[in-house]
Amino acid sequence: MEDCLIVDGYNVLSGWPELALLKSQSLEHARDKLVEYLANYKAYTGIHVIVVFDGRYVKGSSGSRSSVGGIEIVFSREGETADLVIERLVSLWPPNQLVAVATSDWIEQQLVLGKGAIRLSARELFQKVNESMHQLRKEHLKEEVPGRLALDGRLPETVQRVLEMWRRGK
Repeated sequence: MEDCLIVDGYNVLSGWPELALLKSQSLEHARDKLVEYLANYKAYTGIHVIVVFDGRYVKGSSGSRSSVGGIEIVFSREGETADLVIERLVSLWPPNQLVAVATSDWIEQQLVLGKGAIRLSARELFQKVNESMHQLRKEHLKEEVPGRLALDGRLPETVQRVLEMWRRGK
């Protein structure tokens, strides 16, 4: 198994300014945006990411697991808190693998620290995700030659030939 980041979904949604605003308009869109950000973070870091959402107030919910963009998404079942799921996941993670939990819930932070996990606040995760996106943009810009938007290598050969013929006036 690889190193893992477990995210307390609703806690982090409330702790990120952009997502908190979006959450007040559409909870589903806010969840999707969080998963999108975390998928980009996973692509940059290579770390396994699990997002846990609280489903304890959803009548009849048996909980669910799915995967979107390489991110594992877990909804707890009726009567079960996301915190309980997170604690169970931390306990099951192999001791020789790093596991970090992102939550701003102080009590949950103390519990997962006691189980051997590293804790991140929602704000710290926000900073790490933003930093990784900034680095990705920076690396992408390095690959491009400044002042020149070359299309060769990006277009099919047949299109390149037609454009070259136009350029030469043929």
